[in-house]
Amino acid sequence: MFSHSPTQLQELVSFLLAEAKALGATDAAAELSEGSGLSVSVRKGNIETIEQNLDKQAGVTVFIGQRRGNAGTSDFSKESLKASVKAAFHIAQHTAEDDCAGLAEADLLEKNPKDLDLYHPWNINTAEAVEIARDAERGAFAVSKNITNSDGATVSAQQSHFMLGTSNGFMGGYAISRHYIACTPIASASNKKGAAMQRDDWHTTARAPEDLARPQDVGAYAAKRALARLGARSISTRHCPVLFEAPLAVGLVGAYVQATSGGALYRKSSFLQDSLGKTIFPKHIDLLEEPHIPRLTGSAPFDEEGVRTRSRKVIDAGVVQGYFLSTYSARKLGMQTTGNAGGSHQLQFKSRLTKPSDDLPAMLKKMGTGLLVTDLMGQGVNYVNGDYSRGAFGYWVENGVIVHPVEEITIAGNLNDMFKQIVTIGADTLVRGTKETGSILIENMTVGGR
Repeated sequence: MFSHSPTQLQELVSFLLAEAKALGATDAAAELSEGSGLSVSVRKGNIETIEQNLDKQAGVTVFIGQRRGNAGTSDFSKESLKASVKAAFHIAQHTAEDDCAGLAEADLLEKNPKDLDLYHPWNINTAEAVEIARDAERGAFAVSKNITNSDGATVSAQQSHFMLGTSNGFMGGYAISRHYIACTPIASASNKKGAAMQRDDWHTTARAPEDLARPQDVGAYAAKRALARLGARSISTRHCPVLFEAPLAVGLVGAYVQATSGGALYRKSSFLQDSLGKTIFPKHIDLLEEPHIPRLTGSAPFDEEGVRTRSRKVIDAGVVQGYFLSTYSARKLGMQTTGNAGGSHQLQFKSRLTKPSDDLPAMLKKMGTGLLVTDLMGQGVNYVNGDYSRGAFGYWVENGVIVHPVEEITIAGNLNDMFKQIVTIGADTLVRGTKETGSILIENMTVGGR
């Protein structure tokens, strides 16, 4: 599956570190990775793309006191690796001193990483992958004769491994896999030319292929979503409750993470500046970081600096308990790294009010009358002041029942207010990347229409 064994990667990392020390580096860090995979896409049963990838990357960071230089190569030969170390050393000689530069503290490094069961290669060939993609499309077309077209179905099987080493005693790495199936059907109101059309999509992703949803089910669900969008119309401008469907609710969690990440905080470019210890959410809201759950896409035993990850409450009863910090950003803030170099790990956004029966229909009943948002467009989020304005598609809901689909609208508010106005979170939990949440009900937002 890989051209280098973990032992070989470790030897090359040790070589890079030794070369850096030989040149006179105070400290050094090195990482090697390689990956391979297969991606195919079909449209209306016909093959559109077949991609096979093989990626290799070596990177080295050299420290001369508190000056730092980085260099990289895709060539794992000793000559190329030596040249990369020399380049990084040369860069470090000419950079300014930075009193926050340097490796993570040795006592924070993960010396005994847990095996989190993250590697499950999907041994399929091109013909098998194509047939799976076709199955997804067949599942979509079988739903209704009003599914008249397709923007395609995609199947991807990817795997990689890496080794990270530092001159202060860390050496570790592991293999990971990530696979997905996606389908994007198009629904038409009739077979007549010029009839209104709508598209929607759905996907399933997992570390292990057996954890993926059936391709026919992925296509069928995407088709039902596309059909439900037919007959959409705008509504007048108003203020009302807004329910974010779970896939979009993940984006709200992402906005919070972005605003409380070290880079934004030390640059003083966040609307949640100095929020530690403050109440940002209602008292029923918790945000947990659980990086050691086996097989999940957001799990990791250590971060990109080798710092051990740990379970923690990021939000406890609405109060900010911690940020998302790397070693560098932590030093900039006079704090300690949270093991988040490279980003957050498995986050769980929860409400203490959520009941197991709070599926999407139950959440619609809780909202009563308002807007269910299922699609967002544009990038209208200002992380400096928290202003939020996005083009949206969704469904107008009255008395807990969907009345009709809604398009050509904008939803607007400020994230500070939106966070404080979270009424509850649904039990319709969905994992997307490193974040997990159910649908999120916001008490009041501005909906701009015709």
